[in-house]
Amino acid sequence: MNVAIIGGTGYVGLTTAVCLASKGNLTYCVGRNKEKIEKIRHGFPTVYEDNMEEILKDALSNGKLKPTTNIEEAVLNSSISYICVGTPSGADGSIDLSQIREVSEKIGLVLEKKKDYHVVAVRSTVVPGTTEELVLPALEKFSKKKAGADFGVCVNPEFLREGQAIKDFLFPKKIGIVVGELNKRSGDTMLRLYKTFDAETMRTTLRTAEMIKYARNSYLAKDISFANEIANICEKCGADFLEVKKGMEMDARIGKGRFLEAGAGFGGSCFPKDVRALVAKAEEVDVEPKLLKATLEVNELQPRKLIELTKQIVGQLKGKKIAVLGLSFKPGTDDMREAPSIKVVNALLDEGAEVSAYDPQALENARKIFGKRISYAKQAEYAVNNADACLIVTEWPEFAEGKLYNVMQQKIVIDGRRALNPLDLASGFVYHAIGFNGPVKT
Repeated sequence: MNVAIIGGTGYVGLTTAVCLASKGNLTYCVGRNKEKIEKIRHGFPTVYEDNMEEILKDALSNGKLKPTTNIEEAVLNSSISYICVGTPSGADGSIDLSQIREVSEKIGLVLEKKKDYHVVAVRSTVVPGTTEELVLPALEKFSKKKAGADFGVCVNPEFLREGQAIKDFLFPKKIGIVVGELNKRSGDTMLRLYKTFDAETMRTTLRTAEMIKYARNSYLAKDISFANEIANICEKCGADFLEVKKGMEMDARIGKGRFLEAGAGFGGSCFPKDVRALVAKAEEVDVEPKLLKATLEVNELQPRKLIELTKQIVGQLKGKKIAVLGLSFKPGTDDMREAPSIKVVNALLDEGAEVSAYDPQALENARKIFGKRISYAKQAEYAVNNADACLIVTEWPEFAEGKLYNVMQQKIVIDGRRALNPLDLASGFVYHAIGFNGPVKT
């Protein structure tokens, strides 16, 4: 099939575009930033994701991916248009729908000229009711056509994990495919695109599909905050959270899952924003979302735990060189949106510390946030060299190498992700971690 990805230079948009192109679909990757489109056209992704560059170049070389700023060309020559634009948080936690509105109006104008049947699929994360109350009316108004009869409308939420997005898209067996449909013809058209995918599919209403996205992310965010709260209690009670977690996972009703990992809290473009948006929507419809609010409250405070642990061992931080390893909100991505590292670094600076930071992928984004207030190391060894303490904030695999820390001045490691086995450290180190029965000396 021919598809158009509107908002194709963003994380969800570009992932969707290159994956659909890799499946043999002629895919228009539409963006309004000419510089980003040119970058994609020359085979350079606008976001970091494992295997993204390789699959992008393959799609370009076989002619299945067409980067463009021309939304009219893309919609006129496709059967499905995905809306993949951003929905950032407003000051009150609700989402900003201005990009959704703008794109819906532009697609509507093109649909007025289009003779064959076309489906508009909302892939951006929007609260229940948005597609029916905003997208659909805008499409009808600007196309002068009737939704359902003249064109189709679907909601196709994404469940992509940053760092695993390509794999999740192409092999969605564990996450499934959800299609909210305005009518049967809309859903039938959408599902033809996924007919070769090995995954359970669910057909439902537009509002239910919108809600499923929020429910999933809020559930997983809740698990993280739960794990962090238990870990904080473990630390005070002299228990080790890793052992507690292992004991929990023996219960089949709980099972094993990475969202029970304790640490510096969750971040990224989805969990914080989506939970806040669902809180705002719940309050709008007169529901008091106590559990969702508690999830956010725990997460807001969690990065401070690293600072507290550091001060317990180091004392006053003013004038001390503190190494921060890991800046992206999780390994496998360069995304620093709402990353716990931002709160950690800002807190260290407020304490008067000198911060030396390293991340395998996120240094460019970090410079946009911190500017010249911190120093940036090209290698992890340079960041920890002569440091008075090291904070592990993101669990990149290379940080598990014990000998990395031998060049520190004061041999103090505060592990915010349980990324390092203290037994791998040389003798003379002080190691502490969130949810750890410590500190311990090696």
